Amino acid sequence: MATPESKVKKSVHAILDKYPNVYRITPTTGGYGSSGAPDIVVCMRGRFIGIECKANGNKPTALQLKNLNAIVEAGGYAFVLDEGAIGIFRMVLDLIVWNKEPPKLYDFTRELSDKDTTENK
Repeated sequence: MATPESKVKKSVHAILDKYPNVYRITPTTGGYGSSGAPDIVVCMRGRFIGIECKANGNKPTALQLKNLNAIVEAGGYAFVLDEGAIGIFRMVLDLIVWNKEPPKLYDFTRELSDKDTTENK
């Protein structure tokens, strides 16, 4: 049976399949893998993208955040996605592909506070 997080990963791969010339890997952790690496690492149109998939609004660990921030500091893009953010991810990915400059780090799992909604009006 598929886990909620694996369903998010499957949705991300389905979106990536719609773009031409996408290189992607899914790093493994454990004895030979790199702990804290994003679930999906992508290069498309010269852009480096790290994607951490979460289920039900779960948050990345401190080590995962450290790696995502390192990607941003190196000039790449980093995403934290849950099942509710797939549509937004597709729109932001389009901006990246078409040479727009959206912010570099997205955590679509965080809930908006009153301050966030007030400032963005």
